[in-house]
Amino acid sequence: MDRPLVICRCQEVTAGEIEQAIANGARDVAGVKLRTRAATGLCQGCICQPLIERLLARVLRLGRERIVAHTVRPPARPLELGILADAGDQAQP
Repeated sequence: MDRPLVICRCQEVTAGEIEQAIANGARDVAGVKLRTRAATGLCQGCICQPLIERLLARVLRLGRERIVAHTVRPPARPLELGILADAGDQAQP
C-alpha cells in the first residue's frame, strides 16, 4: 500500500491535499496555507515552503520564480502586561 507523501510534517499535510487546494483555487503559498494549514506549524514553513513552491510550480506549470512566497511571521505567544509596562519604564531616560 502506498503511503501519502507528507509535505508539511508539522501539520501533516500531504501532497494530495496541497494539489486539492490548488484545484480549489490556491495560486500561491498563502493560498495553500489558508486551505490546508501547511506552513503554520512550529517550523513556520522553513521546511515545507520550498516543497510547496515546487508543487505549485509543477501543477500550475509556472517557473518557480513566479510563485509568490508567504509572509513569514513569528509565532505569537502570550505576554503579561506587566512585562510591557516594565519595558516602557526602562526605555525612558
